[in-house]
Amino acid sequence: MNPAEPVLIYGLGRSGRGVARFLAAHGLRPDWLDARPGPDDDALIRDLHLPRGDVSRRYATVVAAPGVPIDHPDLETLRRGGAEVIGEVVLAARMRPQLPMVGVTGTAGKGSTTVLIAHLLRVCGLNALEGGNIDPPLLDVVDHAEVAVVELSSFQLERVPGLRLPVAVITNLGVDHLDRHRTVEAYHAAKLAITAGQEAGDVLVVPAGLNLATRAVVQPFDEAHLRLADGTEVMPVPELPDGIHPANAAAALLAAGALLQHVGRAVDAGVLAAGLRSARPVAGRFETVARVGGVQFIEDSIATRTIAVQAALERATPPVVWLVGGRDKGAELEPLRRAAQGRVIRVIAFGEDGPALAAQLGLPFDPVGGTDGDDTMRRAARAGLDALPGHGTVLLAPIGTSFDQFRDYKARGDAFRRAAQALVPTEAPA
Repeated sequence: MNPAEPVLIYGLGRSGRGVARFLAAHGLRPDWLDARPGPDDDALIRDLHLPRGDVSRRYATVVAAPGVPIDHPDLETLRRGGAEVIGEVVLAARMRPQLPMVGVTGTAGKGSTTVLIAHLLRVCGLNALEGGNIDPPLLDVVDHAEVAVVELSSFQLERVPGLRLPVAVITNLGVDHLDRHRTVEAYHAAKLAITAGQEAGDVLVVPAGLNLATRAVVQPFDEAHLRLADGTEVMPVPELPDGIHPANAAAALLAAGALLQHVGRAVDAGVLAAGLRSARPVAGRFETVARVGGVQFIEDSIATRTIAVQAALERATPPVVWLVGGRDKGAELEPLRRAAQGRVIRVIAFGEDGPALAAQLGLPFDPVGGTDGDDTMRRAARAGLDALPGHGTVLLAPIGTSFDQFRDYKARGDAFRRAAQALVPTEAPA
C-alpha cells in the first residue's frame, strides 16, 4: 500500500481497531469514520491521533468493517469517488504477500476448524496463528506468524477482491444471516467468494458431495474417516478427544496437509494424529462445563444457526433437556423438531423469544425468567437438572441470539457455565 494514498477505516469495533493499530504500526495514518464509536474506539483514536474522515473526500482505499453492509450508502458514495472497498483480510494479504494463509468459512464449525488447523500446524513445527472472525483480529497476528489461519464470515467475504488463498476450507453450507443477505443464494455467493481468487494448484477443502465451480484442486472430506488427501488413515474417529467434531477434524487434516505441502514441509500422519489427540475444543463450542452425578451440562451458546443447533442435538447424550431462548433470528425450525424427536424430553425456554420458539418447536416446555441474564441462567440450569431422571444432558443450544440479555454469546455462555458449576455438590468437610 502506497503511504501517500489516502486510506479510510469505515467502521471501528474489534476489526477496525485492528486495522488502525496495524496501519499505525507501519507508519500510516488513516482517517476513520464510525457512526457510534464505543469507549474502546474513542481511546484508540486518541492514542493514535487519527483524524476523522468524510465520505465527500476522495480515498484510494476504504477498509470497511464486516459489520457494515457492503451496499451501505456511504460505501457506495466512496466507490463513486474512486475508492476501492476492501476488508482486513485483503489488507493483510497485500501488506504481507509472502505470508501463507488458510481461509476457513462455513455456516457452522468454521471457528473450531480454524483453531484446529492452527493447532495441527503448530504441532508440525510451524508458527501458525489464528485470527479473523475469531479473536484476535487477523491484523493483530500477521506480523508475528509464519502461517495465518483465518476464520472468514460471509460479511468478511463480501469484501475480498482479488484474494487468493493457497488453501481454503468450506465446512458446510446452510442457511444464516438472511436479515443481512436477504436470500440463501446471496448468502451462499458470499461464502463462495473464498475460492473466487484461487488458481490451479491451490486447494479447496469441502464436504463430500458438495460440488462447486472452482479452479482449485478440490479435496473432499468425510466425517466418517480421518485421512489425508492420498487416502492415508490418520486415526480412527472414536479416538478423537471429547468435544472435537469428526467433520471439523477431517477438514482440518486435509487443510493442514495441503498447507504443509504448499510450504515444502513433510506431511507426517503420525505427527498429525498426535496433534488431533492433544486438541481441545474451543470454549463455547459444545463444551462440557459441569457434571452433577450422571448429568452433564453442555454449553454451546454460539449455536444460533439451524445447522449448528441440529449438530448439538444429535451429539448430546439423551435424555436431553434443551435450553432455548434469546432473540429470534429467524432460524429454520423444522430440522430441529426432527432432530429433537426421541432425544429431547423437555425444553427450558428463556429470554425474549424463548417461549415463542419453544411453542413453534412443538415440544413440552417450561418458561423461566429472571431479574437479569445471570439470574435467568441460574434458573434455567436448575430447571434443566430438575427435569432429568438423574442422568442425561442439559444442553444450552439456544437458537436465539444473546443480545436480549447479554453483551454477546460468550457472556451468555459464561453465565451458563457459572450457573451449572454452582450446582455441582461440594464435599462435606471431614
